[in-house]
Amino acid sequence: MLFGMVGRPADEELVLRFNNGDREAFSELVRRYQHRVYGMCLRWMGDRQIAAEVAQDVFLALFKALSGFRGDARLSTWIYRVTVNHCKNRDLYRRRRGHGRHESVDGLVDDEAAPAKQFASDGPDTDAHARQMEARDALQAGLDALDEEQRRIIVLRDIEDLSYEEIAQILDLPKGTVKSRLHRARNELARRLGRRLSMADVV
Repeated sequence: MLFGMVGRPADEELVLRFNNGDREAFSELVRRYQHRVYGMCLRWMGDRQIAAEVAQDVFLALFKALSGFRGDARLSTWIYRVTVNHCKNRDLYRRRRGHGRHESVDGLVDDEAAPAKQFASDGPDTDAHARQMEARDALQAGLDALDEEQRRIIVLRDIEDLSYEEIAQILDLPKGTVKSRLHRARNELARRLGRRLSMADVV
């Protein structure tokens, strides 16, 4: 039997058990990956309800496709690939239906009647947690303002902390291309954030 950390069954063991008819094995995989899948969907979609819907669709797709998993890559890499594809499809659907307007990172929004985002002051009385939340909001606005390719690679590397090798497998790109696109995406995100935040502020 294969085991992961602290005696837990490894992903491969759970896949084998699932394919042998043990549906509880899939429930364990959901518990193991649900937060990471949802977090990735949330960073991509920028909306909690939509992120939850996409995450649910991801696990439904995994349930249907898990029997076809051959272990050519790590299960986590395969799950991220499925998640990326579902996020791309939902994002494309939203844009086609006219829901792709983005809030700019300077606090302005496309709708002139909507209120501007309020940023926390830099004063000594500012609550640290509130400032962190403002930083996360600003980062999300910055991610929303990137194009799909840039947002995707920033989320995978700097937020999900995947290796270059994993990202290359997920996106079906050479590792060198991943590095060069990540460099450009980071520069663009920094430009949009006006360099007021660092990744350490938000992740």
